[in-house]
Amino acid sequence: MGSLSIWHWIVVIAVVLLLFGRGKISDLMGDVAQGIKAFKKGMQDDTKEAEKPAEPVKTIDHNAAPAPTAARTDVGSKAV
Repeated sequence: MGSLSIWHWIVVIAVVLLLFGRGKISDLMGDVAQGIKAFKKGMQDDTKEAEKPAEPVKTIDHNAAPAPTAARTDVGSKAV
């Protein structure tokens, strides 16, 4: 009583075919196949991006001397 017999499944399939027709079901299956292909391609693209080496983290060294610049005008002069 809890499971459906083969006759139940045949009736269900017949009703689905009558409602949707053969053409619509094949179109639907084609769309599903294209969706699966697009999903797989997207997953491959994600793994290719993950394989690229990450850029090194830029840190600030507080103990290093500042880099000399050519535009420094305040060296050796005092404001009056």
